[in-house]
Amino acid sequence: MRGALGGPGVLLRRLREVMAASISPQERLDRLVVLIAGNLVAEVCSVYVLREDGSLELYATEGLNREAVHLTTMRAGEGLVGLIASEAEPLALSDAQAHPAFSYRPETGEEVYRSFLGVPILRGGAVMGVLVIQNRASRIYSEEEIETLQTTAMIMAEMIAAGGLKSLAAPGASIGLDRPIHGVGVSLADGVGLGHAVLHEPRVAITNLIAENPTAEVNRLEAAIGEMRASIDELIERGDVAHTGEHRDVLETFRMFAHDQGWLRRMREVVLTGLTAEAAVERVQSDTRARMLRQTDPYLRERLHDLDDLANRLLRTLTGKANGVAREDLPENAILVARSMGPAALLDYDRARLRGVLLEEGGPASHIAIVARALGIPAVGEVVNATALVQPGDAIIVDGQAGEVQIRPQPDVENAYKDKARLRARKQKQYEKLKELPAVTRDGVGITLQINAGLIIDMPNIAATAASGIGLFRTELQFMVAQHMPTTAEQQALYAAVLDVAGERPVTFRTLDIGGDKVLPYMERIEEENPALGWRAIRIGLDKPRLLRAQLRAMLRAGAGRNLKIMLPMVATTEEFRRARVILRREQAMLEKQGVAPPRDLRVGVMVEVPSLLFELQEIAREADFLSIGTNDLMQFLFAADRENKRVADRFDPLSVGALRALRRIVDAAEEARCPVTVCGEMGGRPLETMALIGLGYRAFSMSAASIGPVKAMLRALDAGKLRERLDWMLASPEGTINLRPQLAAFASEFKVPV
Repeated sequence: MRGALGGPGVLLRRLREVMAASISPQERLDRLVVLIAGNLVAEVCSVYVLREDGSLELYATEGLNREAVHLTTMRAGEGLVGLIASEAEPLALSDAQAHPAFSYRPETGEEVYRSFLGVPILRGGAVMGVLVIQNRASRIYSEEEIETLQTTAMIMAEMIAAGGLKSLAAPGASIGLDRPIHGVGVSLADGVGLGHAVLHEPRVAITNLIAENPTAEVNRLEAAIGEMRASIDELIERGDVAHTGEHRDVLETFRMFAHDQGWLRRMREVVLTGLTAEAAVERVQSDTRARMLRQTDPYLRERLHDLDDLANRLLRTLTGKANGVAREDLPENAILVARSMGPAALLDYDRARLRGVLLEEGGPASHIAIVARALGIPAVGEVVNATALVQPGDAIIVDGQAGEVQIRPQPDVENAYKDKARLRARKQKQYEKLKELPAVTRDGVGITLQINAGLIIDMPNIAATAASGIGLFRTELQFMVAQHMPTTAEQQALYAAVLDVAGERPVTFRTLDIGGDKVLPYMERIEEENPALGWRAIRIGLDKPRLLRAQLRAMLRAGAGRNLKIMLPMVATTEEFRRARVILRREQAMLEKQGVAPPRDLRVGVMVEVPSLLFELQEIAREADFLSIGTNDLMQFLFAADRENKRVADRFDPLSVGALRALRRIVDAAEEARCPVTVCGEMGGRPLETMALIGLGYRAFSMSAASIGPVKAMLRALDAGKLRERLDWMLASPEGTINLRPQLAAFASEFKVPV
């Protein structure tokens, strides 16, 4: 078994000399393949580069027919080279022609070569090409040779990323680094944003790849690992996780991976091949990312994020570079790209310069999605490997309506989206014309339209939309963006400011709705098998009455002498509501003893989102001052389908017969008890769904500010009486379809109702 001549260190030093030489890109590639072949005792060395159309093109070769360079191409997945590109894994064969994926290309003259070793050219986990060596005789390639070829491939990846091969691409065959990418994710916030990429956590640029002294580099790596471990240990032992915004459980996971011997051993081994410590970290993490991105197990994908975070910490320690982008340096028309972000981080950026947000993580109900909607920033989440696909400054289009992104779009695609953005702007102007018109149906039925809010930045939307008030103020957002538990005084100041801006318009404050997916960074995380059905919202408030009392006290003080509406979330029984109301009355009595004026009018209501309340509707409608329908949770609980789980989220429709019958039960019981009822979930902000709810008898809705215009345009064209008759027939018909969405859409089309 033969190894590399002179070792990997000799090869890397000679490669560096070639990289620094003042020669053409093609000559540089030609010299590199000669060097690699000679060092690894191979008769063939070839470089294939990924083109923008997804095919692989032979860019240089030593040993094969030189006339095949820039002529031989293959699709990803085609042949052994295509197999390596699709799987992003090395492939070593002693008899290549016996492999089922072998594809013979007569123009290359490779039929005489039996042994084959190929490795992917990776950067950030993304495949940029394939590097291959071959031999005539049957040969088993050593681990050292595979490692050396992978290290060499990293050097080539940096050369490709720096644009060193752009001039070699034929017209219409640009290299994959610049290829347009169409990404599909999920919509987080509506709108279309066109701009240029800004990485929320910029990749650390590694300028020095090849080590002068491998032993010294190992020592640097060991020191950085020790420093990283010490910083994590200090955070956990000190308990000051609020300062970093990271939860203790996350840090515990970091600590576990920071001591993972397999991951650390791989980095040490790569350093000994001749790379610097930071290049070794980048190389190992790129290999790991490429492999784990092809896993379907969500646990493994989550572990990839942990390793990404650790690798970034190590790189920043080794290079001495701080994390994050300077908020004041945000360019015009910025599209923010991140693996994940907290709501507070988004609020740090200059809204006037931000055109969109692109995330690898985050669903429609995530904290960042709520804040993005409040800011009116188009956002798309769950775009796989987004941070590796994007280069800073790349042109990006974020389509928050369709949940799609275009990275480095072609001119015709960009022009189409510009037209879409202009059309959307014209529609918004049309909606603005409706602002001062009453929200009344064609047959004279008045509808109350309010907005959802959660931060003081939402408040200008009341005047901008001429909304009747705030039907849902999510108080937990103040807790989520803070670095510590907000004091009673801080809470009171926010609630008072909201009431000041609202004036005589009503505001409904929802008490703290945390737990489940809403975990505060400074509170202990409780591990539960099913957190959505676990310890959350009012259940936490009743079990930790000091927390609930402090918030109610802040609301009562802010509402002194004013109208005040307080809503309790996640109430499952009438008894829970009574217990919470007792706590409220005690706080009110205590404040009155202290001379604090009571609210002029205090109303206490319930968010109906737990199906058990459907069987206590008469009781809860008599006890509560008002009801609000949280359709997001109500629907997922009714259908036992997690709305964040792609496998089941589309298996139910809120416009199905079962869902609409349940919603009718609520509005009928509220009407019988003369208890006001409002829909404040997402269902009430979509025109077709809102139309159906009006047909059921609902007359009050709270939604995102952006939904007010489309919903008002719909209802002003609607005859509620005709819809009621049609919907009654649909729900009563025993032979009707289960999903009424097509029939409701047909009704809207028939009567020219814009939905």
